[in-house]
Amino acid sequence: MKQRALIVALAGLTMTASTAAMADVVVKLGFAGPLTGPASHLGKDEQYGAQLALDDANAKGVVLGGQKVRFELMPEDDQADPRTATTVAQRLVDAGVKGVVGHVTSGAAIPASRIYEQAGVPSITPSATSPKLTQQKFKTTYRVIANDMQQGAAMARFATEALKAKRIAVIDDRTAYGQGLADALVDNLKRLGVTPVGREFTNDKATDFSAILTRLKAAKPDAIFYGGMDAQGAPLLRQMKQLGIDAKYLGGDGVCTTEMIKLAGPAINADVFCTQAGIPMDKMPAGKSFNERFLKRFSTPVQLYAPYSYDAASALIEAMKLADSADPARYLPLLQKVSFKGVTGTVAFDASGDIREGGVALYQHQSGKWLFRP
Repeated sequence: MKQRALIVALAGLTMTASTAAMADVVVKLGFAGPLTGPASHLGKDEQYGAQLALDDANAKGVVLGGQKVRFELMPEDDQADPRTATTVAQRLVDAGVKGVVGHVTSGAAIPASRIYEQAGVPSITPSATSPKLTQQKFKTTYRVIANDMQQGAAMARFATEALKAKRIAVIDDRTAYGQGLADALVDNLKRLGVTPVGREFTNDKATDFSAILTRLKAAKPDAIFYGGMDAQGAPLLRQMKQLGIDAKYLGGDGVCTTEMIKLAGPAINADVFCTQAGIPMDKMPAGKSFNERFLKRFSTPVQLYAPYSYDAASALIEAMKLADSADPARYLPLLQKVSFKGVTGTVAFDASGDIREGGVALYQHQSGKWLFRP
């Protein structure tokens, strides 16, 4: 009996060991962005994009170090707030994530990047466009989208050459993103011999822009540029119309959203233009199929950055595959060697961590949609 019991026990141990060997190793990736508040639609958009990339990787099956792995996303809400972003970054590091997709905004990404650098955890932002992010020269900081200098140059040329604007006023929300984009525009305008007729600022929680707009109205601008997000950009546009300001409305990718159209209502027309880092979804190599799969999976259309979030998550996974390891210390150096055809185009990074082939597209609002202007 004792011998039989021993055999059964040994069989049980063997089965347990075999089951353990067959079980997938879980690799956690973090996601950080605003999941509540005015910019939550953009945060959710990117969270879903990253999740779809992990779903696809899990469906294909990834083996690292001879062991099949299963990727799980750990989302955290940074509320697009710099202080909260550092708390969130530390939480992700303490949870043992092997990489991070995020943060969504530059104001959050810049302070959070120091936490990831100290911990040696790679982070790839799909949408933080401030040049300051990669100018820090952190080894763990990467970006899959064009930066603000490229957007500022594109809008400056368009405003002066296509729109023939001579009196351009500039407003920003004083966030790292909004001010950085506005500064890039002003710098490029000056290179073209144009000095703004007004430079004003607000904040990313404001709802009343009447004082700012009243001052700018006196300057008689033929175009007003806003550096910030759609939650403030839309009411600013509505109040421009209420004050009888006929100027063209210009913005960056923060207002180049379906939410901007919804929030602005009747105030938005064909005199509204925006730039977007990257290229239109229908021009992306895999944009059409991505949009269809995204809608089917999450029952909501792509807002803006989901394809870039997908590519950011995919880049982390590709580097792990090259290193045959999910250990950040082993795969981080391989991010410099990553090169693959993503949803948005070729994903490969320069020495600073910026995307090598980041383009900028310009859009005009027409009939309830953003239409690409070649």
